[in-house]
Amino acid sequence: MTNVRDYLKKKKDRGEGKTRISYREKIKSHKFTVFYRTILVIILIVAIIAAIYVQWKNKIYTQTVVTASVDIQITQDSKLLPFSGYLLSYSKDGASCMDIRGNAVWNQTFEMQNPMVDVCQNVVAVGDYNGRTLYVMNTSGVMGSITTTKPLRAFSVAANGVVAAVLDDRDTTWIYLYDSNGNELVYFRTTMKDSGYPVSVSISPSGILACVSYLFVDSGQMKSSVAFYNFGDVGQNSTNNYVSGYDYMNTVVPFTRFLDNKSVIGVADNRIMFYSGQQKPISVAESLIDDDVQGVYYGGEYVGLVFNGTENSNRYRLDLYHKSGELRQTIEFDIEYSDILFHDDQVIIYNESECRVYNSNGTEKYSGSFEKTALILIPQSSSYRYMVVTPDSIDTIELQ
Repeated sequence: MTNVRDYLKKKKDRGEGKTRISYREKIKSHKFTVFYRTILVIILIVAIIAAIYVQWKNKIYTQTVVTASVDIQITQDSKLLPFSGYLLSYSKDGASCMDIRGNAVWNQTFEMQNPMVDVCQNVVAVGDYNGRTLYVMNTSGVMGSITTTKPLRAFSVAANGVVAAVLDDRDTTWIYLYDSNGNELVYFRTTMKDSGYPVSVSISPSGILACVSYLFVDSGQMKSSVAFYNFGDVGQNSTNNYVSGYDYMNTVVPFTRFLDNKSVIGVADNRIMFYSGQQKPISVAESLIDDDVQGVYYGGEYVGLVFNGTENSNRYRLDLYHKSGELRQTIEFDIEYSDILFHDDQVIIYNESECRVYNSNGTEKYSGSFEKTALILIPQSSSYRYMVVTPDSIDTIELQ
């Protein structure tokens, strides 16, 4: 009969029991191996994706290819605007919307002497300077019309169809808010003595905030005031819904614009101003301007100011600002331009015959010519694909 103590001692001496420990270590080692291999595979995949992205980011395009074309007829006196992926055409006789295939989406007839247009996302408002009728449309059709009681001087439309309109009444100027059906939402008056003359009006896409630039004389000096009005709950307890504002001596501010519901820009003759806030906008940045501004362009998160180039540089200079107020890039170019667009990471400068495409870092991605006379260029959802409208066709082109 074997003694248990002697049996265990002999088992230990033979090394039995170590097999189980070694097996556990192998399992543990195998798990670590699988884990590290998985990490390495993930790192490799990320590296490949990053390499492909960098290659795409730095790709230079050398030609355009027409992938589709439809015949249309553009009347000579029509003006064209990009309209949320569609084409907006307007003249003294009416306005119309067309899709990329040349199909008419809607048509609105009217008679205007000097039609003015404002677009916000997929909504457009058309009114006659010194007239009394406004039409509001979206990409689906006519939303409604507005009849004012006083001559129209300026207006701005929100993405929900709300319109802020500046109406003239001799020594008094009125600012009205209407819905797309012409119902008065709120109004207040301004005078040269109290607040000055409104030279620019802009409304946020939500229709909650409005920005008005006033010009007046204070103690013999010219002064501009940029005022913000809140038509939501926050502004109900404020006089005329006024919630914030800033004064600028010896300055004219003819241009203000909401980039989104909380980002606003103002361009003066000697500076560019940036404001931010969904309820009570505040000044967040400001840059002084020494040269004469030749043009102001905006889209997405960017604002561009065009200046004449110096004797030793190209013909024009584009200063590209982020909505935060940061100067992101300066791009010099040498072509006459009919428009400048910002789409995703692209800066598109073009005229009837030539086109330049840059990224936001200032790298030139494409430089070339159009095969036909380009009346307007409209970026599409796919990167580097555009709709080019010519006098007799709509062409879809891709950069390659």
